[in-house]
Amino acid sequence: MLTHEQNELLTRVEGDAPMGALLREYWIPACRSATIEADGAPFRVRLFGEDFVAFRITDGRVGFIQEACPHRCASLALGRNEENGLRCIFHGWKFNVEGKCIDAPTEPAGQRTIFAERVPVRSHPTHEAGGIIWVYMGKQATPPRFPDYEFTQLPEGHVQPTRGIIRTNWLQGLEALLDSAHVGFLHSANLGSITGRTLFKDEAEYMLSDGAPEFEFIDQPYGFRESAIRREGGMNYARIREVSLPFFSFIPAAPGGPAIVCCSIPIDDVTTAQWYIAYDPHRPLERDMMSAYGNTSGDPDFFNSDMGGPETMWHQDRAAMKAGHWSGIVGRGNAYEDFVVQESMGPIVDRSKEFLGTCDKVIYRARRLLLTAIERFQETGERSFAGPEVDYGRIRAISFACAPDQDWREIDAFDPPAIAAE
Repeated sequence: MLTHEQNELLTRVEGDAPMGALLREYWIPACRSATIEADGAPFRVRLFGEDFVAFRITDGRVGFIQEACPHRCASLALGRNEENGLRCIFHGWKFNVEGKCIDAPTEPAGQRTIFAERVPVRSHPTHEAGGIIWVYMGKQATPPRFPDYEFTQLPEGHVQPTRGIIRTNWLQGLEALLDSAHVGFLHSANLGSITGRTLFKDEAEYMLSDGAPEFEFIDQPYGFRESAIRREGGMNYARIREVSLPFFSFIPAAPGGPAIVCCSIPIDDVTTAQWYIAYDPHRPLERDMMSAYGNTSGDPDFFNSDMGGPETMWHQDRAAMKAGHWSGIVGRGNAYEDFVVQESMGPIVDRSKEFLGTCDKVIYRARRLLLTAIERFQETGERSFAGPEVDYGRIRAISFACAPDQDWREIDAFDPPAIAAE
């Protein structure tokens, strides 16, 4: 368990909170590229308790600036996006993608240009990759190296980013993405319905047959590699997750199939953007992956908008539970079940009251690394998990069945060997 002070340190992100200061030093997914069109409506984005707008100007470049116009604080989400700039509808002040005021038509003509140059505007650098607009919100004059994960380098059509929003702290969201032990319980109804994903037998059967996987780890400069090993029928089933801190969990996938990477991004202290990014390095994705997983709200920027909340008990179906459905979150994907459990803990769970077990090894490993990263950043200003030795493009999770004497550490996710069937 954590102390109350450690819990506060890890969870608080607004204002001058140490964790918020650290997380701002990384490139952060802000919104989907497809959400903003050239000369189209700005998109409101809230990060770390602050409100911004993302917009694409006439020539295709992207801006990310404070939502409140610096003049009288009217929302720039209402602005006119035209002629390579965003103009406030209140008094016509105009801003470019660099966050500079380039016109203040309410000022006398003789001093308009000089006045506009003095207007302070909060803006942040952007980078577009993997179907996502990323922002750097830190204090360095030159943004750090962009983490060019495999999915950020793929052609259009190979990547589908989707965002959910949950009413919890960012760490609760992250920990749900790291917890492999819950899969055979919380998601058992969904796993039982999976078809067409056979290696030697349905991988779902391996997860359902062993509720207490053994965990092994390899430390990595970006975080760690974790293997959750289940044993059944004389075979081992290894789910090898890649954890690229502070945000990303690469979910194990069968060789040759679509992959998923998830990340937990703080909207504020008690609200989180949970990204699910489906991608296929080998071929274009043939279907809407989130619909395939049971998420049917139709809004890729808030795919769980129809999830309900504590006032409706998240639409849990007790009759279905009595009929055999484990969670009662019927007709939804795994993400919904994760979200419901995380929200049920409250906005910021009190981790000093936990009683952890063997299945939580990955949870306390991640917490320890994050606490160490905060301490390092406060003492030296250096970021953890992001050294020049990190090859982001070679981070890929994988799952496979193998003989008990085969070492999972020898498996290359980019060149998995043929493993003899049972």
